[in-house]
Amino acid sequence: MIRTRAMRTVMTATVVLLALGGLATAPAQATTEFAAAPATSRAEAPAATPATSHVDTFLKAYRRAVLGQGGEDPLAVRERFLSPYLNLRLDAWAQQNDADPVFRAQNVPAKWSAHQVKQEAGFASVRLTESWTGGGVQEVWYTVRVADLRIVDLGDQPAF
Repeated sequence: MIRTRAMRTVMTATVVLLALGGLATAPAQATTEFAAAPATSRAEAPAATPATSHVDTFLKAYRRAVLGQGGEDPLAVRERFLSPYLNLRLDAWAQQNDADPVFRAQNVPAKWSAHQVKQEAGFASVRLTESWTGGGVQEVWYTVRVADLRIVDLGDQPAF
């Protein structure tokens, strides 16, 4: 009787560990979707890595600020999440392209998904796929310093 109970406990623990192991190998992904104004988020899948979660949090706060819904200026949101050097580069990009430097467009995406593509040398590369209400889709690549989750680069192509 005691041996059977112990075997059941070991078998249950093994099943739980196998199930958790299967979840740990799922791809890193965060998806956020916004309804029309006022913007409310609905997460379709949880962020699987700190880098994707941080990029998702940044985009939510920045989008609210751009739409005037967050009580915070878009530049203040950028300063909170992005490196000072990246902010300077984004200001120059905005002047050259007459568009929002974070969204890489003149309007605001309706939803997006973030996928961590790789991590090496202390940096994570996150591919953000933005989708607009009219059907347009665009990819923006983020580089996140893993040590402090500071976003140090973003652009139309991966940095590394």
